[in-house]
Amino acid sequence: MNIPFFDLAAAYRELKEEIDGAVARVMASGWYIQGEEVEAFEADFAGYCEAKHAIGVANGLDALVLALRALDIGPGDEVLVPSNTFIATWLAVSEVGAMPVPVEPVPTTHNIDPSRLADAITPHTRAVIAVHLYGQSADLDGIAAVTRARGLYLIEDAAQAQGARYRGRRIGAHGDAVCWSFYPAKNLGAMGDGGAVTTDDAGLADKIRILGNYGSRRKYHNEVRGRNSRLDPLQAAILKVKLPVLDQWNDRRRAIAERYIAELADTGLILPEVPDWAEPVWHQFVVRSQNRAADMERLDEMGVPTQIHYPLAPSQQPAYNDLPLRSPLPIAEKLAAEVFSLPIGPHQDSEITDRIIDAVRKIR
Repeated sequence: MNIPFFDLAAAYRELKEEIDGAVARVMASGWYIQGEEVEAFEADFAGYCEAKHAIGVANGLDALVLALRALDIGPGDEVLVPSNTFIATWLAVSEVGAMPVPVEPVPTTHNIDPSRLADAITPHTRAVIAVHLYGQSADLDGIAAVTRARGLYLIEDAAQAQGARYRGRRIGAHGDAVCWSFYPAKNLGAMGDGGAVTTDDAGLADKIRILGNYGSRRKYHNEVRGRNSRLDPLQAAILKVKLPVLDQWNDRRRAIAERYIAELADTGLILPEVPDWAEPVWHQFVVRSQNRAADMERLDEMGVPTQIHYPLAPSQQPAYNDLPLRSPLPIAEKLAAEVFSLPIGPHQDSEITDRIIDAVRKIR
Protein backbone atom coordinates (compact mmCIF):
# COMPACT_ATOMS: atom_id res chain seq x y z
CA MET A 1 0.00 0.00 0.00
CA ASN A 2 1.42 3.36 -1.05
CA ILE A 3 1.32 6.07 1.58
CA PRO A 4 0.17 9.42 0.18
CA PHE A 5 1.77 12.54 1.58
CA PHE A 6 -1.70 14.09 1.60
CA ASP A 7 -4.91 12.64 0.15
CA LEU A 8 -6.83 15.55 -1.35
CA ALA A 9 -9.59 13.38 -2.78
CA ALA A 10 -10.41 11.86 0.63
CA ALA A 11 -12.16 15.03 1.77
CA TYR A 12 -14.40 14.86 -1.27
CA ARG A 13 -15.17 11.19 -0.68
CA GLU A 14 -16.20 11.89 2.91
CA LEU A 15 -18.50 14.78 1.95
CA LYS A 16 -19.41 13.70 -1.58
CA GLU A 17 -23.17 13.95 -1.25
CA GLU A 18 -23.07 17.39 0.37
CA ILE A 19 -20.43 18.76 -2.01
CA ASP A 20 -22.21 17.41 -5.08
CA GLY A 21 -25.41 19.01 -3.88
CA ALA A 22 -23.71 22.36 -3.31
CA VAL A 23 -22.08 22.29 -6.75
CA ALA A 24 -25.35 21.38 -8.45
CA ARG A 25 -27.12 24.19 -6.61
CA VAL A 26 -24.61 26.77 -7.82
CA MET A 27 -24.61 25.48 -11.38
CA ALA A 28 -28.41 25.53 -11.53
CA SER A 29 -28.61 29.05 -10.09
CA GLY A 30 -27.05 30.75 -13.12
CA TRP A 31 -25.21 33.11 -10.72
CA TYR A 32 -21.46 32.56 -11.00
CA ILE A 33 -19.82 35.73 -9.63
CA GLN A 34 -20.31 36.92 -6.02
CA GLY A 35 -23.92 36.66 -4.80
CA GLU A 36 -25.67 34.70 -2.07
CA GLU A 37 -23.30 31.72 -1.95
CA VAL A 38 -20.31 33.96 -1.24
CA GLU A 39 -22.24 36.06 1.28
CA ALA A 40 -23.40 32.95 3.13
CA PHE A 41 -19.88 31.55 3.42
CA GLU A 42 -18.46 34.93 4.45
CA ALA A 43 -20.99 35.11 7.29
CA ASP A 44 -20.24 31.57 8.44
CA PHE A 45 -16.48 32.02 8.23
CA ALA A 46 -16.54 35.33 10.12
CA GLY A 47 -18.53 33.68 12.88
CA TYR A 48 -16.19 30.72 12.99
CA CYS A 49 -13.15 33.01 13.23
CA GLU A 50 -14.75 35.12 15.99
CA ALA A 51 -14.46 38.14 13.70
CA LYS A 52 -17.04 40.74 12.73
CA HIS A 53 -16.31 40.72 8.99
CA ALA A 54 -15.02 38.31 6.32
CA ILE A 55 -14.34 39.26 2.72
CA GLY A 56 -13.84 36.51 0.16
CA VAL A 57 -11.01 37.05 -2.34
CA ALA A 58 -9.39 35.07 -5.12
CA ASN A 59 -6.45 33.57 -3.18
CA GLY A 60 -4.22 33.96 -0.15
CA LEU A 61 -1.65 36.20 -1.83
CA ASP A 62 -4.41 38.59 -2.91
CA ALA A 63 -5.70 38.62 0.67
CA LEU A 64 -2.34 39.95 1.85
CA VAL A 65 -2.03 42.43 -1.02
CA LEU A 66 -5.53 43.81 -0.49
CA ALA A 67 -4.99 44.15 3.26
CA LEU A 68 -1.76 46.08 2.68
CA ARG A 69 -3.41 48.32 0.09
CA ALA A 70 -6.42 48.97 2.31
CA LEU A 71 -4.01 50.12 5.03
CA ASP A 72 -2.41 52.49 2.49
CA ILE A 73 0.97 50.75 2.62
CA GLY A 74 3.04 51.27 -0.51
CA PRO A 75 6.22 52.72 -2.00
CA GLY A 76 8.62 54.12 0.57
CA ASP A 77 7.16 51.99 3.38
CA GLU A 78 8.73 49.03 5.15
CA VAL A 79 6.95 45.96 6.48
CA LEU A 80 8.56 43.57 8.95
CA VAL A 81 8.12 39.98 7.78
CA PRO A 82 9.37 36.60 9.04
CA SER A 83 12.68 35.51 7.57
CA ASN A 84 11.27 31.97 7.67
CA THR A 85 7.99 31.67 5.75
CA PHE A 86 6.44 30.81 2.42
CA ILE A 87 7.48 33.45 -0.09
CA ALA A 88 3.91 34.76 -0.62
CA THR A 89 4.26 36.79 2.59
CA TRP A 90 7.16 38.69 1.05
CA LEU A 91 5.66 38.87 -2.43
CA ALA A 92 2.61 40.71 -1.13
CA VAL A 93 4.79 43.43 0.37
CA SER A 94 6.78 43.72 -2.85
CA GLU A 95 3.62 43.88 -4.95
CA VAL A 96 2.37 47.01 -3.21
CA GLY A 97 5.80 48.64 -3.70
CA ALA A 98 6.89 48.42 -0.07
CA MET A 99 10.09 46.86 1.28
CA PRO A 100 10.00 43.52 3.13
CA VAL A 101 12.35 43.62 6.12
CA PRO A 102 13.06 40.12 7.44
CA VAL A 103 13.06 39.31 11.15
CA GLU A 104 14.41 36.00 12.42
CA PRO A 105 12.19 33.35 14.07
CA VAL A 106 12.20 31.66 17.43
CA PRO A 107 14.09 28.45 16.51
CA THR A 108 11.81 26.16 18.53
CA THR A 109 8.53 27.40 17.00
CA HIS A 110 9.78 28.66 13.59
CA ASN A 111 7.57 31.76 14.05
CA ILE A 112 8.73 35.38 14.11
CA ASP A 113 10.56 36.39 17.30
CA PRO A 114 8.88 39.39 18.98
CA SER A 115 12.10 40.24 20.84
CA ARG A 116 13.80 41.01 17.52
CA LEU A 117 11.17 43.36 16.12
CA ALA A 118 12.23 46.60 17.82
CA ASP A 119 15.74 46.46 16.36
CA ALA A 120 14.32 46.14 12.83
CA ILE A 121 12.02 49.17 13.06
CA THR A 122 12.94 52.37 11.24
CA PRO A 123 11.02 55.62 10.59
CA HIS A 124 9.75 53.94 7.40
CA THR A 125 8.21 50.90 9.13
CA ARG A 126 4.41 50.76 8.81
CA ALA A 127 3.40 47.20 9.71
CA VAL A 128 4.36 43.75 10.92
CA ILE A 129 3.10 40.59 9.22
CA ALA A 130 2.91 37.71 11.68
CA VAL A 131 2.70 34.29 10.02
CA HIS A 132 1.09 31.40 11.92
CA LEU A 133 3.45 28.94 10.28
CA TYR A 134 2.48 25.28 9.88
CA GLY A 135 -0.78 25.95 11.73
CA GLN A 136 0.69 27.19 15.04
CA SER A 137 0.00 30.73 16.17
CA ALA A 138 2.78 33.24 16.54
CA ASP A 139 3.24 35.06 19.85
CA LEU A 140 0.57 37.69 19.21
CA ASP A 141 0.82 39.41 22.59
CA GLY A 142 4.55 39.87 22.20
CA ILE A 143 4.14 41.16 18.65
CA ALA A 144 1.18 43.42 19.50
CA ALA A 145 3.08 44.99 22.38
CA VAL A 146 5.61 46.26 19.84
CA THR A 147 3.10 47.30 17.18
CA ARG A 148 0.93 49.20 19.68
CA ALA A 149 3.90 50.99 21.20
CA ARG A 150 5.20 52.05 17.79
CA GLY A 151 1.87 52.80 16.09
CA LEU A 152 2.28 50.00 13.54
CA TYR A 153 -0.35 47.85 11.88
CA LEU A 154 -0.48 44.13 12.70
CA ILE A 155 -1.40 41.87 9.78
CA GLU A 156 -1.73 38.13 10.32
CA ASP A 157 -0.91 35.62 7.60
CA ALA A 158 -3.14 32.75 8.70
CA ALA A 159 -3.02 30.81 5.42
CA GLN A 160 -2.09 27.62 7.30
CA ALA A 161 -4.01 28.17 10.52
CA GLN A 162 -7.75 27.69 9.96
CA GLY A 163 -9.12 26.78 13.38
CA ALA A 164 -5.98 27.49 15.41
CA ARG A 165 -6.31 29.29 18.73
CA TYR A 166 -4.14 31.75 20.63
CA ARG A 167 -4.76 31.85 24.39
CA GLY A 168 -8.11 30.16 23.86
CA ARG A 169 -9.40 32.53 21.18
CA ARG A 170 -9.56 31.54 17.55
CA ILE A 171 -7.19 33.19 15.12
CA GLY A 172 -9.31 35.63 13.13
CA ALA A 173 -9.26 39.15 14.54
CA HIS A 174 -6.35 39.70 16.90
CA GLY A 175 -4.63 41.98 14.38
CA ASP A 176 -5.93 44.70 12.10
CA ALA A 177 -6.42 42.20 9.27
CA VAL A 178 -6.12 38.42 9.11
CA CYS A 179 -5.39 36.89 5.70
CA TRP A 180 -6.43 33.39 4.68
CA SER A 181 -5.80 30.95 1.84
CA PHE A 182 -8.19 28.19 0.81
CA TYR A 183 -5.69 26.45 -1.48
CA PRO A 184 -6.88 22.82 -1.77
CA ALA A 185 -4.28 21.38 0.63
CA LYS A 186 -5.08 23.81 3.46
CA ASN A 187 -6.93 22.62 6.55
CA LEU A 188 -9.99 24.32 5.04
CA GLY A 189 -9.36 23.86 1.34
CA ALA A 190 -11.40 24.66 -1.73
CA MET A 191 -11.31 22.75 -5.02
CA GLY A 192 -9.27 25.49 -6.62
CA ASP A 193 -7.86 28.78 -5.41
CA GLY A 194 -9.63 30.97 -2.88
CA GLY A 195 -8.90 33.28 0.02
CA ALA A 196 -10.38 35.70 2.53
CA VAL A 197 -9.62 38.53 4.92
CA THR A 198 -11.21 38.73 8.36
CA THR A 199 -11.24 41.81 10.56
CA ASP A 200 -13.21 43.59 13.26
CA ASP A 201 -12.75 46.94 11.49
CA ALA A 202 -15.85 47.75 9.40
CA GLY A 203 -14.11 50.53 7.48
CA LEU A 204 -11.17 48.33 6.60
CA ALA A 205 -13.50 45.53 5.51
CA ASP A 206 -15.32 47.93 3.21
CA LYS A 207 -12.06 49.13 1.64
CA ILE A 208 -10.86 45.56 1.03
CA ARG A 209 -14.17 44.60 -0.55
CA ILE A 210 -14.08 47.62 -2.88
CA LEU A 211 -10.43 47.09 -3.84
CA GLY A 212 -11.13 43.46 -4.76
CA ASN A 213 -14.06 44.42 -6.99
CA TYR A 214 -12.36 46.76 -9.46
CA GLY A 215 -12.47 49.57 -6.89
CA SER A 216 -16.26 49.58 -7.10
CA ARG A 217 -19.14 49.08 -4.69
CA ARG A 218 -21.71 49.48 -7.46
CA LYS A 219 -21.36 48.49 -11.09
CA TYR A 220 -19.54 50.90 -13.42
CA HIS A 221 -18.80 53.36 -10.60
CA ASN A 222 -15.12 53.01 -9.68
CA GLU A 223 -14.05 54.88 -6.56
CA VAL A 224 -10.42 53.72 -6.51
CA ARG A 225 -8.03 51.74 -8.70
CA GLY A 226 -8.93 48.23 -7.68
CA ARG A 227 -8.44 44.75 -9.08
CA ASN A 228 -10.47 41.64 -9.81
CA SER A 229 -10.07 39.41 -6.75
CA ARG A 230 -13.29 37.71 -5.77
CA LEU A 231 -14.05 34.36 -4.17
CA ASP A 232 -15.86 32.16 -6.67
CA PRO A 233 -19.43 31.12 -5.64
CA LEU A 234 -18.66 27.51 -6.49
CA GLN A 235 -15.68 27.49 -4.13
CA ALA A 236 -17.67 29.37 -1.49
CA ALA A 237 -20.40 26.72 -1.59
CA ILE A 238 -17.83 23.92 -1.21
CA LEU A 239 -16.09 25.71 1.65
CA LYS A 240 -19.43 26.20 3.39
CA VAL A 241 -19.93 22.43 3.30
CA LYS A 242 -16.47 21.77 4.73
CA LEU A 243 -16.48 24.44 7.45
CA PRO A 244 -18.75 22.53 9.90
CA VAL A 245 -16.37 19.54 9.91
CA LEU A 246 -13.15 21.59 10.15
CA ASP A 247 -12.81 21.22 13.92
CA GLN A 248 -13.31 17.45 13.62
CA TRP A 249 -10.68 17.25 10.89
CA ASN A 250 -8.28 19.37 12.93
CA ASP A 251 -8.78 17.05 15.92
CA ARG A 252 -7.74 14.13 13.69
CA ARG A 253 -4.57 16.03 12.80
CA ARG A 254 -3.89 16.70 16.48
CA ALA A 255 -4.19 13.04 17.32
CA ILE A 256 -1.57 12.16 14.71
CA ALA A 257 0.75 14.96 15.87
CA GLU A 258 0.44 13.78 19.48
CA ARG A 259 1.47 10.28 18.43
CA TYR A 260 4.44 11.58 16.47
CA ILE A 261 5.63 13.70 19.40
CA ALA A 262 5.23 10.87 21.92
CA GLU A 263 6.61 8.03 19.81
CA LEU A 264 9.44 9.82 17.99
CA ALA A 265 10.80 11.70 21.01
CA ASP A 266 13.86 9.45 21.33
CA THR A 267 14.79 9.30 17.62
CA GLY A 268 17.14 12.28 17.56
CA LEU A 269 14.91 14.29 15.27
CA ILE A 270 14.14 17.81 16.47
CA LEU A 271 10.37 17.75 16.91
CA PRO A 272 7.96 20.69 16.97
CA GLU A 273 7.47 22.52 20.28
CA VAL A 274 4.12 23.98 21.29
CA PRO A 275 3.97 26.89 23.76
CA ASP A 276 1.31 26.72 26.48
CA TRP A 277 -0.68 29.51 24.84
CA ALA A 278 -0.89 27.90 21.39
CA GLU A 279 -3.44 25.40 20.08
CA PRO A 280 -2.05 24.42 16.66
CA VAL A 281 -3.99 22.72 13.89
CA TRP A 282 -0.95 20.95 12.39
CA HIS A 283 -1.18 22.00 8.78
CA GLN A 284 2.25 20.41 8.50
CA PHE A 285 4.27 18.30 10.92
CA VAL A 286 7.78 19.65 10.45
CA VAL A 287 10.85 18.03 11.99
CA ARG A 288 14.54 18.91 11.74
CA SER A 289 17.51 16.72 10.94
CA GLN A 290 21.17 17.44 10.28
CA ASN A 291 21.08 14.40 7.99
CA ARG A 292 17.96 15.43 6.11
CA ALA A 293 18.84 14.13 2.67
CA ALA A 294 19.79 10.70 3.97
CA ASP A 295 16.74 10.50 6.23
CA MET A 296 14.37 11.46 3.43
CA GLU A 297 15.99 9.03 1.00
CA ARG A 298 15.73 6.11 3.42
CA LEU A 299 12.12 6.93 4.26
CA ASP A 300 11.33 7.07 0.55
CA GLU A 301 12.87 3.63 0.12
CA MET A 302 10.53 2.39 2.86
CA GLY A 303 7.50 3.87 1.10
CA VAL A 304 7.10 6.93 3.32
CA PRO A 305 6.88 10.20 1.34
CA THR A 306 8.23 13.42 2.81
CA GLN A 307 8.41 17.03 1.67
CA ILE A 308 10.42 20.11 2.56
CA HIS A 309 8.58 23.20 3.81
CA TYR A 310 10.64 25.17 2.73
CA PRO A 311 14.00 24.34 1.07
CA LEU A 312 15.04 27.97 0.73
CA ALA A 313 14.35 30.99 2.91
CA PRO A 314 12.77 33.84 0.91
CA SER A 315 16.03 35.80 1.16
CA GLN A 316 17.82 32.91 -0.59
CA GLN A 317 15.43 32.91 -3.55
CA PRO A 318 16.63 34.42 -6.85
CA ALA A 319 13.58 36.68 -6.78
CA TYR A 320 15.18 38.55 -3.85
CA ASN A 321 18.81 38.59 -4.94
CA ASP A 322 18.64 42.39 -4.99
CA LEU A 323 17.22 42.77 -1.48
CA PRO A 324 19.53 44.91 0.68
CA LEU A 325 19.60 42.75 3.81
CA ARG A 326 20.60 44.68 6.92
CA SER A 327 21.91 41.64 8.78
CA PRO A 328 22.57 37.93 8.17
CA LEU A 329 19.70 35.48 8.63
CA PRO A 330 21.42 32.37 10.02
CA ILE A 331 18.36 30.96 11.80
CA ALA A 332 16.15 30.99 8.71
CA GLU A 333 18.95 29.50 6.62
CA LYS A 334 19.62 26.76 9.19
CA LEU A 335 15.93 25.86 9.32
CA ALA A 336 15.77 25.75 5.52
CA ALA A 337 18.71 23.34 5.50
CA GLU A 338 17.28 20.98 8.12
CA VAL A 339 13.46 20.86 7.96
CA PHE A 340 11.33 18.18 6.40
CA SER A 341 7.69 17.24 6.86
CA LEU A 342 6.10 13.92 7.70
CA PRO A 343 2.68 13.05 6.29
CA ILE A 344 -0.27 14.35 8.28
CA GLY A 345 -3.90 14.90 7.39
CA PRO A 346 -7.45 14.30 8.60
CA HIS A 347 -7.86 11.20 6.47
CA GLN A 348 -4.60 9.50 7.44
CA ASP A 349 -5.66 6.36 9.29
CA SER A 350 -3.93 4.77 12.26
CA GLU A 351 -2.41 1.98 10.15
CA ILE A 352 -0.61 4.51 7.95
CA THR A 353 0.51 6.48 11.00
CA ASP A 354 1.85 3.24 12.52
CA ARG A 355 3.86 2.54 9.36
CA ILE A 356 5.30 6.06 9.30
CA ILE A 357 6.34 5.93 12.95
CA ASP A 358 7.85 2.46 12.50
CA ALA A 359 9.82 3.60 9.46
CA VAL A 360 11.20 6.69 11.21
CA ARG A 361 12.25 4.64 14.23
CA LYS A 362 14.02 2.13 11.99
CA ILE A 363 16.12 4.77 10.23
CA ARG A 364 16.99 6.65 13.41
